[in-house]
Amino acid sequence: MSGTTTASTWLVTGASRGMGLELVRQLLARGDNVAATTRSVERLTAALGGSADTGRLLALSVDLTDQAQVESAVQQTAERFGRLDVVVNNAGYGYLAAVEETSAQDVRDMLDVQIAGVWHVLRAALPVMREQRAGRIINVSSVLGLTAVPGWALYCAGKFALEGLSEALAAEVADFGIKVTVVEPGYFRTSFLTPDSLALPAETCEHYPAVRAMVEDHIKLQGHQLGDPVKAAAAIIEGAGRDDGPLRQLLGSDAHAYASAKVDALRADLDANAVSAHATDFPQA
Repeated sequence: MSGTTTASTWLVTGASRGMGLELVRQLLARGDNVAATTRSVERLTAALGGSADTGRLLALSVDLTDQAQVESAVQQTAERFGRLDVVVNNAGYGYLAAVEETSAQDVRDMLDVQIAGVWHVLRAALPVMREQRAGRIINVSSVLGLTAVPGWALYCAGKFALEGLSEALAAEVADFGIKVTVVEPGYFRTSFLTPDSLALPAETCEHYPAVRAMVEDHIKLQGHQLGDPVKAAAAIIEGAGRDDGPLRQLLGSDAHAYASAKVDALRADLDANAVSAHATDFPQA
């Protein structure tokens, strides 16, 4: 993408709100082609207003847990615009509860979107990009894919898994000219913490007052987050055009601080195990 003024073709999931919506707005404004997937095309087109009338937007109603729907979306994108340059796996939602409060269905629902849904998109998009010998996959994780805090166990589990998937994928597709970026935002002023985006457990447990306090604090945080989604979308677009960018793209000073603390804690654990880790090896001849 870098060094050219030719319009690129992007496929963005979870495009009807938050950072995904802002990303679609900016891509259309700069003249790119965008296939935007959402569960509600009506909400997406209403949010875009006049921007939705352009022939450069392909709005698609897609359930990411349905492999056939995802394959159809990728096929429609390639047929409409002739290629597929960037895929942004952005769809997701928050879930705030203690581990003991998290039901089996809650676990399946979260991982169906955050992991299985991403895998469906990758299986459909990678053959197109391999044939092109070019492309970029952007997986929107979170700083909670690097570090964990009480109450966010299920969300962290999905994002930690996405991090591992992305690292392995980056090595697998490098020879095909395909690059991978993992975006790790902190708290941004989107609708992520509003009741229609943040899921809570059906039943709570009285033994976890710290988690209840966490829920209250996050609800109060809505509208006061440090991160600007307009700047975040611009940073993602700019990063996608760089051939020499890092695997991980941290967004937000809070994300950088949390990640730095995790690196320090990991270094302390490594140092503490420097001797004992080797004690479990077979003796070397």
